[in-house]
Parts: sequence; structure tokens; C-alpha cells
Amino acid sequence: MTAKVLINGAWRSSDATGTFQATNPNTNEKLPTEFPISSWADCDAALDAAFAAAREMRTLPAAVIAEFLESYADKIDAASDSLVEAAASESGLAKSPRLADVELPRTSNQIRLSAQSCRRGDWALATIDTAAGIRSCYEPLGPVCVFGPNNFPFAFGSVSGGDFAAAIAAGNPVIGKANSTVPETTRRFAQLALQAAQETGVPDAIVQLIYRTGHADGERLVSDPRVGATGYTGSRSAGLKLKAAADAAGKPIYLELSSVNPVVILPGALKSRGAEIVDEFMTSALMGTGQFCTNPGVVIAIKGQATDDFIKAVQDRFQSSPAGTLLSPAVASSLNQSVKTLCDLGAELLAGGGEVEADRCAMANTLLKATGKQFISDPEGFQTEAFGNASLLVVADDLAELREVIKTLEGNLTGCVYSDPGGSDDDAYEQVAFELIPKVGRVLNDKMPTGVAVSAAMNHGGPYPATGHPGFTAVGVPACLLRFGKLTSYDNVRPARLPKLLADKNPTGETPRQIDGAWTTDDVKG
Repeated sequence: MTAKVLINGAWRSSDATGTFQATNPNTNEKLPTEFPISSWADCDAALDAAFAAAREMRTLPAAVIAEFLESYADKIDAASDSLVEAAASESGLAKSPRLADVELPRTSNQIRLSAQSCRRGDWALATIDTAAGIRSCYEPLGPVCVFGPNNFPFAFGSVSGGDFAAAIAAGNPVIGKANSTVPETTRRFAQLALQAAQETGVPDAIVQLIYRTGHADGERLVSDPRVGATGYTGSRSAGLKLKAAADAAGKPIYLELSSVNPVVILPGALKSRGAEIVDEFMTSALMGTGQFCTNPGVVIAIKGQATDDFIKAVQDRFQSSPAGTLLSPAVASSLNQSVKTLCDLGAELLAGGGEVEADRCAMANTLLKATGKQFISDPEGFQTEAFGNASLLVVADDLAELREVIKTLEGNLTGCVYSDPGGSDDDAYEQVAFELIPKVGRVLNDKMPTGVAVSAAMNHGGPYPATGHPGFTAVGVPACLLRFGKLTSYDNVRPARLPKLLADKNPTGETPRQIDGAWTTDDVKG
């Protein structure tokens, strides 16, 4: 049986160039359903429908779009058993607690938070300059393409995750491109979304789904004139090809690509609570078999007895801990190649590093070590992302060399510094933080980076190559909605012609931000 694509409110046979099947990573066996590889004809039809839906959505009250999101969240919760079953088969992730008790509730929660922001209109930053007679707010940008990842089939999924919820809440229809590892999971979400759309009166094409395209068609999709923007989470190589195509067409694309998430552990921290840090690192590094975008891939410390003790304890734990299941054969192969790359550069293998298991997608927990000098000599090579249950320990000779290591880091989602609560590391912390903060989107003290709270203050972003732009976040409502909005200024526009958000008293009950300008620039041209 070949699954159907969702285009303009109908499940229909794809104009396909081929088919593919997902793999159960726990058994390395192909799952039975075949999914189509869509031709450009499918993309073209979805774009036409999305473009028409975007025009219709501009006239819908925000409350109607919010009702759709809330109805969809309710349906997700009601279908949790079915969704968890599908995701566990396709991803190898544990049904409980990972999928059922953590990721699924987070998914429906962030959809509801986006609905609340949509209803309030706070994301749009309505602003009124009474002196100049100018008003502005963010408005929908147009159809949004969302490319979902493999490691969070719910919370970052192409028709269920944060990018999806933000795009819809900002008033845009979504064309979802499923990750090829979790097509059935994504299809089930799309079924629920379509039901919610039909029950709440939003356009049927508010959500559409294709499963895979050829590379050329994917690049054509993100650069099409009908597209407003794209959200992408995945590999750096594929993401940069999409970015090149979107950039050439002047189309916004928000990328989450790769991150080694450096963790700096200062000497006083290891001396005061080294055993606790070992426990925290082990939990973080091997959680979900290391397949988190915020996994601590590089740990940096200064040589000394406390560091030696830390390394030995971690080495023993890596060797004695069972290896979890990786998401797919491709992930297992990529991890194996990344470890080989690090070893070829001169990293010392302390644990693991074996071949991928034949009967499932798994590789032994892998720990590597390099000196600060080695890292500085080839920082690009030593920052090869080993996505999975592998981490690199970097041992610097002293604080000056540790700072040089940090200076060579690429952009990352997170950066963490462990320091002595008694204050012995305070001077070193200031020097380390000065170098680290410009390199990361989120700074942590004395905790590992894997948890990403759904908080209005959260930044899940960072400088390139962690993401494509350091000024935006994929998590945190309402900030994440701004990626999918267009700032529009209304100059001397009559009150009856203004968007409702810019009325002196708008329907949400929110008062726009008032600016009583002391000066204007009416006579400045350009």
C-alpha cells in the first residue's frame, strides 16, 4: 500500500517519482507502508492551494485560527496512544517516558501556547506613534514550508511542532515535508489537523503534507514566489543547499543545523562536586542515545588531578552503560563516520568506537579525548558533529589555552560553564564567559544543556552554523512567531482601514504600545 499525500483538504494519490519505506531501528526491518516521493506537480498543487488559503486567512479573525490550534491540540491528546505507537516503531524512541509522558504533552502544550498568543495578538508588536501618525505591526507572511527533523517526531514535527504552530498562529498556512524516518507518524498528525480544520472553519489547505521530494524540487520549493518562508531542522549539508536556493530568491529560511554545545568545567567545580557533575554529564550525554540538538558534544576542562578523575569516571560509565538505539541506519552510519573522522585527526579513543550493530541501529557509547593544542590546530575538524551517543573531551594546559579553544568555536545553540559555588572560579568564569557568550544562543551555569523549556524567555537558536540567523528562536512564545511575520507600517491610514490590532482600542483588549514622539522625520527622504 502506498500512502497518499494531503493537498488542499484531500488525501490523494501522489504524482510520484518513486517510493520509500521507513525502517524500525530496533530491528533494522523495513516497515510495510510505502510512501511516495513527490514530483514537482505535487509541490506545485500544494503551493497553489496554500497561496489561496493564505489570502483567505488574512480575513479570518485571530480567534478562529486559535480555535483551530486548540482543537488540534485536543485531538493530539486524545490520539496519544496511536501517535506514540507509530513514533516508537519508526524512531526507536521509548514509548514511556520519552514519547508519551514528555514529548507528546509538550507538543500539545506549545500548540496551545501559540493559540493563546494568536488570540491576544501580542506577537504582532502593535505600535502607535501618535505624533507622527504612524502605526505598525507584524502581519502574516504567506505560505510556510516546514521540514521536520528525525529526533523529535512530535515537538519539532513538520505538521505538529514548534515551527508549524508558530507559522499557523502568525496566520500562515503550512506545507509540511515529513522527515523520511517518521512518515507514518507525520501522516497521523496531518489526519488530526485536517479534522480540526474542517471542524473549525479554517481553509482546508491550512495544513498540507508531502513526504519526500528530490533535492532539486526541495530547493525549488523553498525559493518559489508563492512561499513566504521556510522552517528547517536537520543536517547542515542539506540545510545549506536549501538556504542557498532560498537566499538566491530572497526568501526567508530559518535553519537549525548543527551544534556541539560546549560545556566548560572549571577546576573548582570538579574539586567541589566532581561526582555530581559526572552524573549530570552522563544523563545528558546519553539521554535519547545522545540524539538531542543540545547534546553536550564537547567538554572542555583544564588538566589536573580532578580532571583526570573526572575523565576516568566518565570513561568507566560510558563503557558499562548499555548503548541505546539510534534513529535510523543513516544516523548510525553518520555517527560511525564522524567518530572515524575525529580519530583520524588524532583524538584518543577512550571508550566505544566500534562498528554499528547488525541487528539494530546502535553503536557502543563512544568517548574521545583531545588536547587543547590539537583542537586549536584543527578546530573545524574537531567540531565534527558526532550526532548520537558520542562526546569529545578537550583538555587544555591552562586557562589561557582553554580560552583559545573557546575562541575557535563555531556558533552553537548552547554553552555551559560549571564553576565552584564557593567562588574559587569566579575570576576564571568572567574570562571564559567573555569568550563564550558571543558563540552561543543560550548560556547555562552549573547545569547541562539538554533541557529546552517551553518558556517565553527561552532562546533555541544561536550563531551560524547552529542556525541560519542568530536573531531568532525556534522555541519560546511569542518570540518564535516573529519568524513568520512581515512588519507593516501604516502611515496616515484612516482608522477604518487599519488592521484591528492597530485600532486605539483593539478587539483583544490589549492596548497597542503608544509612542508620543518628540520629533518626526517627515522631511527626511528615503
